[in-house]
Amino acid sequence: MELPEFIRAFPAIDLPIPDSKLSTNVMRTDQGLAVFFTAHEDLEIPPHSHKAQWGTVLNGAVELTIGGETRTYRPGDTYSIAEGVEHGAKITKGSVVLDIFEEPDRYPIKG
Repeated sequence: MELPEFIRAFPAIDLPIPDSKLSTNVMRTDQGLAVFFTAHEDLEIPPHSHKAQWGTVLNGAVELTIGGETRTYRPGDTYSIAEGVEHGAKITKGSVVLDIFEEPDRYPIKG
């Protein structure tokens, strides 16, 4: 699944993962940060925590471990991660995920 051109025109965030492996398109408001993640390779995101996060899988599959419980999420599935709960992910190549972060400054915007 390819995102529409107008979404792909949104700015990217600055991550320690190259755009060739994971591309991003972001919208920021004073209340939060919405990020479309597109995986170009299988990826593993190590366990971490931060303020609250909500997400939905638009394409592909994401295996999330949230608070020690592991589950695979597929298109249409949603998840909610409470503030401070440790979580990590295995993201399948071709997956597209929309994550909404409580923190507007969770990630810096490139450029």
